[in-house]
Amino acid sequence: MLKWKNDFEIGVDLIDSQHKHLFEIGNNAYELLKNDLYLDKYNKIILIIDDLRQYTKYHFKCEEDYMLKTNSPEYIIQKKEHDGFIKKIDNLNLDKIDEDQQKYIEDILSFIFSWILDHIIQKDKLIKKQSI
Repeated sequence: MLKWKNDFEIGVDLIDSQHKHLFEIGNNAYELLKNDLYLDKYNKIILIIDDLRQYTKYHFKCEEDYMLKTNSPEYIIQKKEHDGFIKKIDNLNLDKIDEDQQKYIEDILSFIFSWILDHIIQKDKLIKKQSI
């Protein structure tokens, strides 16, 4: 489970609130991983992936619009990374979920949290820095 910290804030309220929601999606995956009441988690995994796919598309559009509005020199780099993230989500092999559902959730968690943390801390902080 990952807790939101003020260190993750980039100083743009809309983007910060959206980042918090991305943490919630990751934490939903974590809760599913730890939940032993579900013997078959396939449908729940699909819901988390769909939520992640839809929300990141919305979030990335907002972030990119903000960067264009503020003439951020980070736009092209960010756009490429955003497109890569979406491509990876779109190309997830859903047929592999049932091979080992717990491992699949762990892999999703690792991907979500490492990407989000790296991206927010390393890249998104530059958005605000450049727009000031």
